[in-house]
Amino acid sequence: MGSSANPVLDVENLVVDYGKGKKASRAVRGISFKVWPGECVGFIGANGAGKSTTMKAIMGFIFPKSGSVKVFGAPAGTVESRRRLGYLPEVAMYYPFMKARELLELYGGLQGLSSADLKSRIPEILDEVGLSGKGNVLLKNFSKGMQQRLGIAQAIIADPDFLIFDELSSGLDPLGRHDLRGVLLKLREKKRTIFFSSHELSEVESLCDRVIMIDQGELVAEASVQDLMKPLNIYELVCEIPESISPNEIFQNVRAERDGNTWTAEFTDVDKYSHALQALSAASGKVLHTGSRNKSLEDYFIELVQRRRGGATPGTVGMRR
Repeated sequence: MGSSANPVLDVENLVVDYGKGKKASRAVRGISFKVWPGECVGFIGANGAGKSTTMKAIMGFIFPKSGSVKVFGAPAGTVESRRRLGYLPEVAMYYPFMKARELLELYGGLQGLSSADLKSRIPEILDEVGLSGKGNVLLKNFSKGMQQRLGIAQAIIADPDFLIFDELSSGLDPLGRHDLRGVLLKLREKKRTIFFSSHELSEVESLCDRVIMIDQGELVAEASVQDLMKPLNIYELVCEIPESISPNEIFQNVRAERDGNTWTAEFTDVDKYSHALQALSAASGKVLHTGSRNKSLEDYFIELVQRRRGGATPGTVGMRR
């Protein structure tokens, strides 16, 4: 984003502890990042990584040990910081004997919407989140997925400039996730700023401009989705190289395995892959097989965390909390 814009969210050296004294446990360890106007940013991490803790600090629900959080330039938790903000918590608890319409009237009223605004706005919002006709249904009769849809509705009822969703698609079935993607795409078209955590990394890949990864309370990666996905495109080459040619002339320090006269290599850099094919042709080598495959963002994240933790065995890192 351009330097002329001010960040919507500015997290600087955030440290958060739970408990005091010898019983204190550090949940967030000095992370810093910014979210800029109009961005959609995915916030991902394994179980207990510190995502929800960070979001609670952004909302002002908990106080940091040190560091700072500012929303629209105001300290987290102040009226100014929340005025243009919509929030969906990880676990939303609603009064079971309230109707869906009444809940939205409550949240909309708290955000300054008039009765006339709410009368027209609520049916539109319920339809948008897939709850058309459910305005007079008691919340005790809502499934977990329906409650999640309603939670999204209350977050966007006042059309805020900045939206924070903690575990966005929790409890939603495939149809619910499809509907949700449509809601987020509409918000993006309106240039709303979105910051969300999700264990469904396909959502992050398809919706986000940028991804922030944390593990054990520390920031481990931050990149645009475009830059992040580049090394996840893997190009495969199986070939025969004349004995008079050095393999490094073909592979340019890319790891390759030899089996008799056959060499196998995988490339994440398309330029090096292209060079290998051209050099192989110039050296009168033989291409036996070429192909490509995509590594998922989830696989990449798990590998990144396992390397950081010193080679944890596969399957020990889960995306769900």
